[in-house]
Amino acid sequence: MATVAGHPETPLIEPVDRGEGLGHSIVRALSHAPLTILLAFIGVMWLVPTLGLFFTSLLPASVISSEGWWTIFSTPSNATLENYRNIFSDEAITSALLTTVWISIGSTILPIIVAALAAYAFAWMDFPGRDWLFIGVIAMIVVPIQMALIPIFSLYDRVHLFDTLAGLILFHTAFGLPLAIFLLRNFFVGIPGELLEAARIDGASEIRIFTRLILPLSWPAIASLAIFQFLWTWNDLIVALSLARSTQPITVAIFTQLRQFGANIEIIAPAAFLSLTIPLVVFFAFQRYFVQGLLAGSVK
Repeated sequence: MATVAGHPETPLIEPVDRGEGLGHSIVRALSHAPLTILLAFIGVMWLVPTLGLFFTSLLPASVISSEGWWTIFSTPSNATLENYRNIFSDEAITSALLTTVWISIGSTILPIIVAALAAYAFAWMDFPGRDWLFIGVIAMIVVPIQMALIPIFSLYDRVHLFDTLAGLILFHTAFGLPLAIFLLRNFFVGIPGELLEAARIDGASEIRIFTRLILPLSWPAIASLAIFQFLWTWNDLIVALSLARSTQPITVAIFTQLRQFGANIEIIAPAAFLSLTIPLVVFFAFQRYFVQGLLAGSVK
């Protein structure tokens, strides 16, 4: 027992450690139980279509046409990977997957490079009309894609970009730039200006500051933007349907299979699940940077 300084005979009552007991933990868990159950139920409902698609992709066509996908639980011996082997031997599907990969990569890297350069100029360089130009960039964010499809179709037909990889990449780049510039510019502004001034005093050029200072510090924001752009491009259907014929991404290939062969579910299901899996893999691979990018600038 401790004593008061100067008065050895006077005991000092120490505070009692009132740690959370088992009863308190149980009460707190029960108070959150309704919300936890509700969130779990919503999560399961979101997963049911995905699981149904996955189990459907594992069943033969004869089983799919006569029974539901849930029968895989009662007769798991019906499951087979033959459907996946068939789609990888289907030239239309494999070509569409490769086309989608090229379009998604090109439409992700190109707008990020251009947007990063433009965002740096808007954030840290002073030039006439900078604020008005940035307002124009913000205004272009609200322009819907559907408004530009017919004019771009006519333009591509004249300059021979219709039904080409370059045409699709340029279209996605153009419509991805406004949001990319806006997000990166807001992130760049949050970087302390003293760092840039110190680099300029040391004789660093603007290009060197951009490549050696701004880009490394902005990697979380760039990774988040890359995930958004990749997912948007990978899942696109309307642009590819309007601006391409033979250059088909996976979404158009699946749509064509569904339109021409309504009962061809043994091709559609595995192709759709594979098209769903690849963006998920990309998202989880960069999830850490995605969260950092979303939280960047929230705490000073």
